[in-house]
Formats: sequence, structure tokens, C-alpha cells
Amino acid sequence: MERYIVVIEKGSDNYGAYSPDVLGCIAIGSTVEETLDRFREALDGHLKCMAEDGDILPEAKGINFHLQNEPDFYAADDFLTRVEVDLAKYRVSATA
Repeated sequence: MERYIVVIEKGSDNYGAYSPDVLGCIAIGSTVEETLDRFREALDGHLKCMAEDGDILPEAKGINFHLQNEPDFYAADDFLTRVEVDLAKYRVSATA
């Protein structure tokens, strides 16, 4: 089970979400909850596409890694949370 960090940023009239472990996967919503739900959906699609293309699925590096190596990966007013993903289901779909 991987636990990807998700950064949720407040925009002028919406929220945006991304994971520093899964480059290119983003979501936008009107509320934090909606944004996180949309990010989960985007992450599912992103990982499925990566598996279908035979790409290596990203490793969840954890907050300590990012704080030590990229101390500015989030701003003080951002929200941080995690999303749990069972990567086994994507690896199986890549071989089916």
C-alpha cells in the first residue's frame, strides 16, 4: 500500500491538488473535499494509464523525504493530507 502525500492549495475561488510523488496528476474543485475526491479519481486514471503504458509506478516517498530534499514543496497556507493506493491492482491490469 502506498501513501501519497497530497498538497491542496487555496486559489482565489477554488482549490487545487497535486502530489509531489506523482508528477502531472492534478485536480481542481470548489471545496477541499471535492478537490480531494477529484484528485483520487485523477490519480486512479493516471496510475491506470502509467500501468497500461508499462511505466514504473511512482513510489510514495513520504513527507520527511520532501521536507529534506524539497523544503519549499508546499506553502505555509496549503493543506497536506495522504491518499492510500494499492498499487497491486494497477500492476495486475498492466499484464491483463
